[in-house]
Amino acid sequence: MSFFYSPNCEIKPGMALPDGMTRYALIVEYDGSGYQGFQRQASAKRTIQGELEQALSRIAAHPVTLVCAGRTDAGVHATHQVIHFDSTADRDQKAWIEGTNTKLPDAIRVRWASKVPGEFHARFSALARTYRYFTYVDSVRSAFLPCRATWLRAPLDALAMDKGAQYLLGEHDFSSFRASQCQAHSPVRCIEAIRLTQRGAFVVMEVKANAFLHHMVRNLMGSLYEVGRGVRPPEWIAELLKLRDRNAAAPTAPPHGLYFVDVNYPVQFQLPKSAQRDGLFGLLDA
Repeated sequence: MSFFYSPNCEIKPGMALPDGMTRYALIVEYDGSGYQGFQRQASAKRTIQGELEQALSRIAAHPVTLVCAGRTDAGVHATHQVIHFDSTADRDQKAWIEGTNTKLPDAIRVRWASKVPGEFHARFSALARTYRYFTYVDSVRSAFLPCRATWLRAPLDALAMDKGAQYLLGEHDFSSFRASQCQAHSPVRCIEAIRLTQRGAFVVMEVKANAFLHHMVRNLMGSLYEVGRGVRPPEWIAELLKLRDRNAAAPTAPPHGLYFVDVNYPVQFQLPKSAQRDGLFGLLDA
């Protein structure tokens, strides 16, 4: 059975793909410095989604609309963003990877592509997402890192920050770390793992959760900075969770230290795990 399908109409989970339509999944990486976030917007000239859809449409020879695992904000990067789209074009992996990359700006790259079952959905099939946040601590700002890591002059106590972060584990109401413009129906999320480590001149936070609220990771980092500076004790993070008040927490950390690094899916979809390769600072895949 077939039905009318417009390439600009997203097929929802549970809907059968039309006859002749194939679902493809891609893993992409990007430097978000020069873009107004991932999501295509009428008011934004440069977005990651816009660039990808334009390039994929040229390879598919028809308009392509994609869905991503997690929308990233302006200035935020990704090493393992997952997208899916539907196409009537029968292209091999080389075409979707190498062909698409020839149509993309240097700051965006497709790293993997494959056909996936129609029930796969980059967003709704995801079980967990992982971010890393990089802070460069030094008395002098780096000439190479202004758009790759957040710079702080004063030292940070990574052990105290990690102690504070452990209060965030589990399911909580994260209203104190939710942006005012967040459109999520519920502020409740479940953090599965979080750690902060000192690695040379870098303090690195890694956090894994079932999903994230708007600006949640950057808001968490902003408050953990207060703990790292010694302004607040680690227990303050637990207090913020109980208060459920964004005004009680610290300001939002800058976007350029944030990286979307992994997505977990049910094993039946056979998507590759985050690539184990030398990453930025030698730390992205540590």
